[in-house]
Amino acid sequence: MFDVACVGIACADVLVKPISRFPERGKLSLVEELTLQAGGCALNAAIDLARLGVATTIVSKVGDDGFGRYLLETLQKEGVDTRGVVVDPSTPTSASVVLIDEVGERSIVHLLGTNARFTAGDIDPDVVRSSRILFIAGTFLMPLFDGEGTMWLSRAAREANVMVCMDTAWDSSGQWLRKIEGALPYLHWFMPSYEEAKALSGHSHPEAIARFFISRGVENVVIKLGEKGCYVASTAENAAFYAPSYRLERVVDTSGAGDAFCAGFIAGLLSGFDVYRCARFANAVAAHCIMEIGTTRGVKERETILRFMNENR
Repeated sequence: MFDVACVGIACADVLVKPISRFPERGKLSLVEELTLQAGGCALNAAIDLARLGVATTIVSKVGDDGFGRYLLETLQKEGVDTRGVVVDPSTPTSASVVLIDEVGERSIVHLLGTNARFTAGDIDPDVVRSSRILFIAGTFLMPLFDGEGTMWLSRAAREANVMVCMDTAWDSSGQWLRKIEGALPYLHWFMPSYEEAKALSGHSHPEAIARFFISRGVENVVIKLGEKGCYVASTAENAAFYAPSYRLERVVDTSGAGDAFCAGFIAGLLSGFDVYRCARFANAVAAHCIMEIGTTRGVKERETILRFMNENR
C-alpha cells in the first residue's frame, strides 16, 4: 500500500549555471556549475514526497542507457518504489539541458525520449489501486498517453476511491484544453501553473480561471503563482483564497519549484491539514526547493519544513 503513485515523466537534467548569453558560434564560455541530476515532473514529485516521509511509488518509462540507470538508482536511493518503471531498450531516456541565469530563472532544451513512448499500457492498474492518491505529472509531454490515456487512468482511479491529482507542463503542440477536458471531471485536485492555466482556460485572473475549471467538473483547483504564492478554490471545503509565498533573501534556482509545491500540497492532504495549511506547507516546500540548485536537492524533511513555517509566518 502506497500513499501516492506518481505517474508521468522522468528525465535526466543537465544543469548549467550561470548562463547570461550564449557563446558566439564556434566559441567557448565558462560556467560556474554543470551537474547531472534526476528530473521530470513525476520523478521530482516522487523524490520530494519521499523526503517528506510519504510512501511513494512511481510509474514511468526510461531507456536502457546510462541516463535511465542513473534515474532508477537515484529513485531507489531516495526511497521511492520503482516497480512501476518500464525500461525501454529501443528509445533513449528523456533528457533536458537546463540553462539557469544569474537570478535563478531557467530555460530548457528538452528531448522527449522515452516519455514520448509512455502509454496507458505501461501502467499496472494494481499499483494505482493500491495507493491513496494518484498524481499525474507532466501532462502534455506524453503524447501517446495524454488525452485518452489520462482520462482512462483518472476515471479508473476515481472508481477505485483513489484521490486524483494532476499537474501540467507547457503544451508546445498548442492543443491545450482539447487534450485534457475528458479527464477534468475525474480530478479531485487540479494544480497547474498560472501560465498553463491561463492558456488552458482563456482567462487571465486566477479566480476566473478556477471557476472555469470547476465549471468543467474539477472539484478543487490550485493555481501556482510563482513568487506570488498560489490561489486555491476548494468546493469540498467551500474555500477560496490566496496564500502568499515566503520572502527569501536569495533565489538560487527555480527548477522543480512547481513539482515541489505539488508534493507539499499532497503531503499536506495526507497529513489531514486544512486546505489553507496545505497551501502554506506547499509554499514552504517550494521555497526550500529554490534555495539550492537542482529540482529536488533543496527539499528537506517534514519537520524542517514545519519549523520553517513556524519561524516565517
